[in-house]
Amino acid sequence: MKIKTQDYNNVAVVELQGELDSESVELLQNTIAGIIATHKSGIVLDMGGVGFIDSAGLGQLLDVWDYCNENNCQIRLAGLDETTTKILEVTRLDNKFERYAELAEAVKSFV
Repeated sequence: MKIKTQDYNNVAVVELQGELDSESVELLQNTIAGIIATHKSGIVLDMGGVGFIDSAGLGQLLDVWDYCNENNCQIRLAGLDETTTKILEVTRLDNKFERYAELAEAVKSFV
């Protein structure tokens, strides 16, 4: 997994590339913790480059959601492909996250 971050005012965009699995969850958690430490009000996970999510990756998404809520930071998902969307729906995680087709829409949702 490769992770890039960009700031847009008080929103951090986290671009994920690769597989969200047991090998990448620590990297994602550390990235989110670092962003929250800077007191951003929102985070957008750009999931457009995620080709696979396993149970550890789903668990990490839940952990990120919980961690953000505990620290007064909102989280959005953007760029989900059809497979990732289905995984979230089947596991009923789709109700936890605000989802946007385009990254720009997700960033603008914080205004």
